[in-house]
Amino acid sequence: QVQLVESGGGLVQAGGSLRLSCAASGFIFRLNAMGWYRQAPGKQRELVATVTSGGSTNYADSVKGRFIISRDNAKNTVYLQMNSLKPEDTAVYYCNTRLHWGKGTLVTVSS
Repeated sequence: QVQLVESGGGLVQAGGSLRLSCAASGFIFRLNAMGWYRQAPGKQRELVATVTSGGSTNYADSVKGRFIISRDNAKNTVYLQMNSLKPEDTAVYYCNTRLHWGKGTLVTVSS
């Protein structure tokens, strides 16, 4: 079955960087678009970034210029490089493909 396992979250100071990883299995990774979403406390889950099977990317306005989504089809892994982090980036970050979700990884940005 489809499995998505996120890692790389943690506590970081404002202005710092983190790289999230999502290891995927159970489907043909290279043929599927992948996405990162996040959910902050008390808020709805929102799109952060997506990458198509062909490598085209899309970002939420709030993270443009700071976050970079990438994929490694040889490793069945999608990444989210997060730079210049802000306290408002604090959330649980989820990996997604089609209707499948990982369990999430918590990112906390202190001011």
